[in-house]
Amino acid sequence: MIEDDLRAAFARHETLTPPTGPLRAAIERTVVRRRRRRLQLRLSGTALALVVATLVGFTAFTPDRPQTATLLPQPAASTPTGALNVLLVGADGPADRPYRFADSVLLVHVPADRSRLYLVSLPRDLEVSIPGEGKDKLNAALFLGAGEPRPDLARGYALIRRVVSDTTGVRIDAGAVLTSPVLRRLADAVGGVPVCLPAEVRSAHTRRVFPAGCQQLDGPASVDLLRQRYGLPDGSLDRDRNAQRYAAGLLRRVDERGVLTNPVLLSTLLTQVGTGLVTDPGETSLPALLSVAAKATGAAPVAVVLPVKYGEKPSYRFRLDPARGPGFLTALREDRLGEWTAAHPDQVTGLG
Repeated sequence: MIEDDLRAAFARHETLTPPTGPLRAAIERTVVRRRRRRLQLRLSGTALALVVATLVGFTAFTPDRPQTATLLPQPAASTPTGALNVLLVGADGPADRPYRFADSVLLVHVPADRSRLYLVSLPRDLEVSIPGEGKDKLNAALFLGAGEPRPDLARGYALIRRVVSDTTGVRIDAGAVLTSPVLRRLADAVGGVPVCLPAEVRSAHTRRVFPAGCQQLDGPASVDLLRQRYGLPDGSLDRDRNAQRYAAGLLRRVDERGVLTNPVLLSTLLTQVGTGLVTDPGETSLPALLSVAAKATGAAPVAVVLPVKYGEKPSYRFRLDPARGPGFLTALREDRLGEWTAAHPDQVTGLG
């Protein structure tokens, strides 16, 4: 009897129950949108780092245990019209403390006229002011921001971005932290990177010899070359210059393959490169970066190291060259690097 009463009660109220079809369809649409959004964010983060990597061929050296993190705000819809500054950071450190210091720091300046790219190396031993830490070397900012015992590269990048912006006086529009596994895969994915060296380089790590002149480097050779500073006449400054030469070769290789203007090739390359990146697209969308990159690759890039001088011992830190440094930073802030490099040809790195 109780069972019959329950059945009758359900039957009387069944007409009040909303149909399940529309509700189920709405839930399925929401799930699909969320899945697509997560996939879009993952691809846009990887793609950004690939784009900035192909723009500058920036070096990064870490153990083979890359930590992946992303900084992905909502992308803007419009293409930027003013000058852009992209910050690339290479992370290095012993096996038990990955990503300890920023071993290479490169600021890519894209002028408003999109005439070419300017690759500005900031010496790792440059003395800077780090918020909350006082005076230290630039390469320490990544480590201090990332913290211990397990570094957070996203926080490390945020601190070094702030330090570079404070030091140069320019806004950082986008950037990334790159790791050596990513660099290896990228170099191999494009079929090797042509590099022209002005003098022989001998690896202090593998005993490999890189002869003077032009040569093509695969992934392992790329990482090996870009680690070298011992035995070079200008030490870490010469390593920065070799990184700029590598950048020019990688940019040329990617441009020859049409990667920046062919979505299919870009997608294939993204798949080959994989993950292991920290990216910060800022307020610039991926399509906007691609558009800017394609316009700015029409002419050969111009590379220059921030004008510095060694400070007094025992710190062995670089300080801004009082004769040329202030003028250089003014030109960078005012988007006049073309004029400055034309007036100071001896400061421009020969790319081969």
